[in-house]
Amino acid sequence: MKNLTLALGGLVSLPAWANSWTPESIGAQSVVSASDEALLAEIAETIIPETTTPGAKSLQVHQFALRLIRDCYGEEAQATLSQGLVLTEQTAKKLYNQSFMNCNAQQRVEILNRMQQSEDAGAKQFVDGIKRLTIQGYLNSEYVLVNLLDYNMAPGFYHGCVPVKQ
Repeated sequence: MKNLTLALGGLVSLPAWANSWTPESIGAQSVVSASDEALLAEIAETIIPETTTPGAKSLQVHQFALRLIRDCYGEEAQATLSQGLVLTEQTAKKLYNQSFMNCNAQQRVEILNRMQQSEDAGAKQFVDGIKRLTIQGYLNSEYVLVNLLDYNMAPGFYHGCVPVKQ
């Protein structure tokens, strides 16, 4: 009886407790520096650019990827992320003598394609992983689910006063 009362009290207070969560209250707990996070945002924007719909950067898909890598993946994925960001900058400087952030959209696509087609397994793994996480984060964003995919949180409505057709 005591455990049931505690469980019920916890369930009643849960919405009030979880309702005040914001990105600011949780805090920035990233596995990369602020400049690397900005670089990752530009990489995600290169993968899904802004057109008539918001792009990956404006939907903050890079933060989804960072959170997933930090909380769900191991140390190896975090090392691959850090090495991949460094390799992205090195490839940009090698190809265009400027940082990835200063490249135009076509140059950025070329940099990512070169990394994906290179002999370096780490570069391939980085680009493939970031593409996968960017697409996953974009398709699971509130904007896409509500405005583009017509997502219903509880599908299958009951219409009791509707005549049945034979």
